[in-house]
Amino acid sequence: MQATPVAIACALLMLGVGYARAQEATATQQADTPVPAVAASQADAPVAVAGDKTLATVKVTGIRSGIEAAISIKKNANSIVEAVSAEDIGKLPDSTVAESLSRLSGVTTQRSKTTGKATEVSVRGLAPSFNGSLLNGREQASTGDARNPEFDLFPSELTGSVLVYKTPTASVIGQGLAATIDLRTLRPLEFGKRVMAASYRKERIGVDAGGEEGKGNRKTLSYIDQFANRTLGLSLGVTSFDQDNGDELRFDSWGGFAPELDYNGQRVKVPGGFLSETTHRRQGRDSATMTLQFRPNANFKTSVDVFYSRGEEHTSRVGLEGAVATNAGIYDPDGVLSNATIANGIATSGTVSNYKGDIRNNLYSGDDKFNSVGWNSEVKLGEWRAEADLSHSKGFRYHRNYETIAGQPGNTPASQLGSISYTGFDGVNFSNVVYKPSLDYTDRSVMKLTDVMGWGGGPHQPQAGYLANSRIDDKLDSVRLAAHREMDWGPVVGVHFGVNVSKREKSRLGDGEGRLSINGTDGYAAVTMPGTGTAIAGPVGIPVATWDPTGSLGPIYSMNTWVDATVLARDWTVREKVHTLYGMADVDGKLFGVPYTGNVGLQVVRTDQEGEGNQIDQSRCTGITVDTCPFNINRDGIAYTNVLPSMNLSFDLGNDQVLRFGAGKQMSRANLDNMRAGLSWGLPTSTPFDPALTGSGGNPRLKPYLASSLDLSFEKYFGKRGYMSAAVFFKKLHSYVINAPRGFDFAPFVSPTTPLPARGEFEGSTIGFLTTPTNGQGGTMRGIELAMNMPFGLLWNPLDGFGAAINYSYTDSSVTLPTSGFITANNSPVFVDQVSQISLPGLSKNVSSLRLYYENRGFQVSYTLRNRSSFVGEIEDYRSDSQFTFIRSETIADVQASYEIQGGPLKGLSVFLQANNLTNTPFREFTTSPDIVTSSRSYGKFYAAGLTYKF
Repeated sequence: MQATPVAIACALLMLGVGYARAQEATATQQADTPVPAVAASQADAPVAVAGDKTLATVKVTGIRSGIEAAISIKKNANSIVEAVSAEDIGKLPDSTVAESLSRLSGVTTQRSKTTGKATEVSVRGLAPSFNGSLLNGREQASTGDARNPEFDLFPSELTGSVLVYKTPTASVIGQGLAATIDLRTLRPLEFGKRVMAASYRKERIGVDAGGEEGKGNRKTLSYIDQFANRTLGLSLGVTSFDQDNGDELRFDSWGGFAPELDYNGQRVKVPGGFLSETTHRRQGRDSATMTLQFRPNANFKTSVDVFYSRGEEHTSRVGLEGAVATNAGIYDPDGVLSNATIANGIATSGTVSNYKGDIRNNLYSGDDKFNSVGWNSEVKLGEWRAEADLSHSKGFRYHRNYETIAGQPGNTPASQLGSISYTGFDGVNFSNVVYKPSLDYTDRSVMKLTDVMGWGGGPHQPQAGYLANSRIDDKLDSVRLAAHREMDWGPVVGVHFGVNVSKREKSRLGDGEGRLSINGTDGYAAVTMPGTGTAIAGPVGIPVATWDPTGSLGPIYSMNTWVDATVLARDWTVREKVHTLYGMADVDGKLFGVPYTGNVGLQVVRTDQEGEGNQIDQSRCTGITVDTCPFNINRDGIAYTNVLPSMNLSFDLGNDQVLRFGAGKQMSRANLDNMRAGLSWGLPTSTPFDPALTGSGGNPRLKPYLASSLDLSFEKYFGKRGYMSAAVFFKKLHSYVINAPRGFDFAPFVSPTTPLPARGEFEGSTIGFLTTPTNGQGGTMRGIELAMNMPFGLLWNPLDGFGAAINYSYTDSSVTLPTSGFITANNSPVFVDQVSQISLPGLSKNVSSLRLYYENRGFQVSYTLRNRSSFVGEIEDYRSDSQFTFIRSETIADVQASYEIQGGPLKGLSVFLQANNLTNTPFREFTTSPDIVTSSRSYGKFYAAGLTYKF
């Protein structure tokens, strides 16, 4: 029997329902008040003791303090929200913010294909880009292609709480269509005393991944204090980590490519080709946060928040790639099958001649910086409270991608090429096939640095490698002015008015890109690979020669800078200016005798946007250099206004039962790269149409995604210790951005040397298909969300300290998207023209999580199991461009344990252990069926141990 989150949830849910029914006869006696995040862990709650005239103190810490603070936030909110609160100073319940959020109902994470860490969050079956992400209530710049920053940018140690708004609220700026996620740093004046905490941990990374293990260390220091009779508060946090991730093994079957070859008079299926590589990554990040609060009296308060993060990454990839059956370039002849074993039309084993493997020694490095500053002030003027908020954030990232190729030169006679034998192929199990080449790929006298396949076009344009550098700059400034007033006007008990103005400019610009060739004039030139190193090329286990190409540009290689449509189209700049005007009324009254609270509001959002990009002048383009291929800079834009009403009502049904209703209109802007003005086009080798000119580009006139939403949630609380909830939601997507091809005449861009279709319907025609982001009709989404957070002590006193948090959601959508709109940077279909439609990116129909925990007398143990079904995810390709792919379902298990000394001279010292990805779940991609894995990457298990001292 397998313990899945859903199976365990069913058993525990029945216990919870039984307890809830038993409690309905008695109203809850404990009055709950909002507990600030983290501060709950420092609050001593006085409790009367029978027979004693004094008050005893019960101090709630650790796991239960974080749960109770989060429950209090959820229970006292006027809208439908989920919350995660730190269990102690600078300690969210997981290693990353994204992992902590995955505990919440309707929330799941996507692991980064590059690092294996949970970095992005999907809410209610929508892609991460549909979320609004805030830091202390403010929109932020990002260091990647996406509009919002990735969550691994914010260390969990520096985060006090995270609030997820599932329904729109008019006073929240920067909301998303799926949800709005607000990360909050610590507030020093919410603590009752000075607190300092320091921690250190050692890590083992990539355990059981199949290669060399990695290691790491992480250091954190937090300081919180109050001065001047508690009118001035200061919090400081610093964290630093360095990681060597060890070996990660990746296998790619070229999309499940399995062509047919002739064998003894019949056509049989054989493996088409593969890429097998070992990735070794080193990364580090230093982050710091500071909050300064000043509250001299009840009429004035001000605070400043500062956040800084700097990271670097260096990744080496060693692999072997090549076609088994057919060819992978003009220098690679087709293979001939021999010595085969045939079963049901499949060559389960055999030997294929003319195998020309390509040894890959690639280096990737990147540096990023992120800065954020926010200043908020509030003053009471009679009956009104006036508020001003200023913020600035800036993100920067620089990429360097160095690819080198080694093997047999392009003019090697076929008689000198080797063969490759394989066993264990059944037509679908590509990653389990065992390969054995006839040549020694560690032999430097045979495997040279050279143009192996002729990918550059031939001896006149040799390509022995590739170099691409790029940078991303993003700057966001905003100012918000608001006014608040309490009042007594029927059900209206308060009003809020405000205006927010933000200005953003983001660019992605290349800094040199092109093919590498061996120095000299010979197009077949080859040189011996420096060094003597060898390595295993990924999970196939074939040894290959390795080297470090750092510094080889000049001594070994020349760079032939490319200035063509594909390269230039990746350069863009987008500018946005957004004015948001809002008004909101707080309401409190009765409806048919049932008390309710909530808010009703309206946002009016005016957007003025401009996109900029490059356009090749094909009528004058005769080469791939600046001199031979001139280009123009295109600019275009649009201004538009959106009106977004919202309403949230919470009905008090008595006995700690709440019924919540939310309705409103939501929007999410498309990623900024979709609004570029550049255009890339050509005659592709693979197309879903008859051969025709095909292009892609951005759309500077693109408008946002829009949806109307309805939410209904029933919640049953057990004081502030636990709750059960059931929710349903419905979204009508009015406008959805679709990458759709449309007919387009490329005549203004065609030159006499431009290749035109030589056959088919579009033979010799400049009419083709241009794919750009377009606002189209959406569809509907609906779902259910079930959650229970139950301390078992409520069921049976001897189980005090034990508890469980269980979540399950089901989401469905009528929206389907044509795969013809999802293309690579080279205008090739992402889904290999095998799938005509896909579901919404980010949509997993089934998402579940389970957390079992025990906490008592300083001991803490928790076990977490997370599962999500298959979905369409967004990843970064080898050029760091975003691409879509099918990601197979996954289940991941984590364990944490700690002990804190409760007294004596070492009081406050705790030791902790942590294990992540105990299931050793790989990141698996597929194209047509989850049963046919086309790419798999193993990260292994993660172990950590450390000490924390709080004083």
